[in-house]
Amino acid sequence: MQNPVTVEVTRGKLVESRHRGFGVVVDGDGRTVFSFGEAEAGVFPRSACKAMQALPLIESGAADAYGFGNVELALACSSHSGEDAHVATAAAMLASAGRDEAALECGAHWASDQTVLIHQARTIEKPTQLHNNCSGKHSGFVCTCVHAGMDVKGYVEYDHPLQAEIRGTMEGLTGAILGHQNCGTDGCSIPSYAVPLKGLAHGFAKMATGNTLSPERARASRRLMEACMAEPFYVAGTNRACTTLMQAAPGRIFAKTGAEGVFVAALPDQGLAMAVKCEDGTTRAAEAMIFALISRYFEKGGEVQQKLLSMANKSMSNWNGMHVGDVKVTDVMFA
Repeated sequence: MQNPVTVEVTRGKLVESRHRGFGVVVDGDGRTVFSFGEAEAGVFPRSACKAMQALPLIESGAADAYGFGNVELALACSSHSGEDAHVATAAAMLASAGRDEAALECGAHWASDQTVLIHQARTIEKPTQLHNNCSGKHSGFVCTCVHAGMDVKGYVEYDHPLQAEIRGTMEGLTGAILGHQNCGTDGCSIPSYAVPLKGLAHGFAKMATGNTLSPERARASRRLMEACMAEPFYVAGTNRACTTLMQAAPGRIFAKTGAEGVFVAALPDQGLAMAVKCEDGTTRAAEAMIFALISRYFEKGGEVQQKLLSMANKSMSNWNGMHVGDVKVTDVMFA
């Protein structure tokens, strides 16, 4: 099956680039509400599943033991930009458990956002692991290990008890069987598992609705999603897609991007969740797809829908500010 063209990029009056993709919207019972392309295909969620990976932080009791609120929980689900507030919060999370940056096993990198990168270059000699976009997630991992009495060293490894717990959590949410056969290594060194896109969406629908989840997991899921929606800056950062998307309808949209063109979202009030994958891994296309897909479920012609559509279909300018083309979603998204 060939996936449809979902996003076109124009230059002048001509189409310069086309992106193919697939996606699905499901409810809490796993019923498909809308889909396009090969929605059952396996994908690596990458960072899109961080809220699933953060569940042990709450379920172990660590979050309460260390007094974490919405900011810390949002950062534990984040792919942050490495802004000062992100770095400081990750450091404070570790300090709550009596640890510091040396406990992190995610590696270090400069910010990918140009504005943040320039600020970093002016204020620090080199980035630390706290500047890694995954440092919030990893700080949550370290805190969970310390509170639960697990050895912190090697917490990123496949056989570590924490990773085994996360693997089981993701199996329960997505319905996929996870193991070495569908495991790769993520950019931050933890195991990353390929799951059917529909299963990924269903997992977030379960988290949004609590359907089929234990009361404890339903509460933890709701708490994480509410934290992200309350503090979207700590999920991503200034002018980032996840942050902007959640700010478009405060408390009504949960959203998380992943590398290689994956994006997930949930609409808790409507009991729906969705996931998209741009076949060629392009972020700009995945963002346009998820913006357009979410817009289907808000009032037609309403303020939120118009805001989302303007984010999905946006103009491009050159360095002189001249309009040179547009990013546009195709009719596939609205069939």
